[in-house]
Amino acid sequence: MGMLGFDGRGVFNGRAIRTAACLAIVLFGAAWSMAQTATPSAAPPKTPPVLGTIKAIAGDSLTVATDAGVETKVNVTPATKLLRVAPGSKDLSQAEAIPFSEFQQGDRVLVRLRCAGDPPVCEAGTVIAMKKSDIADKQAHEREEWQRHGIGGLVKSVDATQGAITISTVTAAGKKDVAIAIGKNTVIRRYAPGSVKFDDAKVSSLTEVGPGDQLRARGVRGADGASFSADEVVTGSFRNIAGTISAVDAGAGTITVSDLATKKAEVVKVSSDSQLRKLPPQMAQMIAMRLKGAATPGGAGPAGSPAPTAGPGQGPGGATGGQGRGGGDLQQLLARLPAAGLSDFQKGDVVMIVATGGTKDAQIAAITMLGGVEALLQSTTQEQASSILSPWSLSNGGGDAAAQ
Repeated sequence: MGMLGFDGRGVFNGRAIRTAACLAIVLFGAAWSMAQTATPSAAPPKTPPVLGTIKAIAGDSLTVATDAGVETKVNVTPATKLLRVAPGSKDLSQAEAIPFSEFQQGDRVLVRLRCAGDPPVCEAGTVIAMKKSDIADKQAHEREEWQRHGIGGLVKSVDATQGAITISTVTAAGKKDVAIAIGKNTVIRRYAPGSVKFDDAKVSSLTEVGPGDQLRARGVRGADGASFSADEVVTGSFRNIAGTISAVDAGAGTITVSDLATKKAEVVKVSSDSQLRKLPPQMAQMIAMRLKGAATPGGAGPAGSPAPTAGPGQGPGGATGGQGRGGGDLQQLLARLPAAGLSDFQKGDVVMIVATGGTKDAQIAAITMLGGVEALLQSTTQEQASSILSPWSLSNGGGDAAAQ
């Protein structure tokens, strides 16, 4: 028998078409009858999943604090499917089954609910977890990658046609311009307005980058130290504030700084996401000498002292691979300082701050604050001193549970 509508010779078969038409009418009638006998009410809307962090565990229930600040209690039954995925997973192909006893406070979870009844009663159908310890390990690895293979500075120019950004950065040898090469596979992200979190950065493009922006790149530095091939770039427009603290309000988590540039008092919010550091006096003097000597020919240090030379396998400034352990990038040096708290800062302290720009309805928020900077500000311009201060915070992340 040939295809429908044709006989075995490929000739149009009218009888076959009429038979098919009759069959279609019968099937349509059957479907219509079934639709009429079914319940006329529409299917209940699907209950959205619960995404957040485990705040408490009691018996067979989880209290999940969502990112919006809402707490939801979720009941787990023997029928609930419990899965564990690695941070950054986009699907469940590598998910592993885990017992309920392995859930802990701080784990990130995505809970798919199963609801029934009127009014509906919901319980957990599936709980997909990213363990707090796994997230911490991933963050530690990311910090190491950005510190060992990263570079940062202020954007001087952008050539979107050629895929190039020139930044001004400060190394142990002094101030230096570096050409950042942007390839077709380079990931470009931009800090979200008003956010102090690195992981809030959104996918962006070169057209959003402009002179004066802060830039941080991860990739491979060229042998000459003047070029850098970027795998990932994150940029943002921030405020640089330098001045003397006139007030500290520990209860409100704010400091008031008399800005040297604007001569205005700026109230800056300091949160748990802010990075606070204090320079030891000896280190502050060393950095100040480097900044002061940055303008000398060849990037020599003060009093004509030669710039550090690179040993075997090292990049400019003695940093292994041109990046980290030798201290070629002063931003990396600052990142290795012990964290400070708001209580470590007092009225009269001189600080440099990288902060969000602030809007009409949003307060200025500190991303990075550095104390002990009197020597830096006395030895060079505020703009040059601020160029060593990185705004990037890698303390948040881990992603959301897969398969939302």
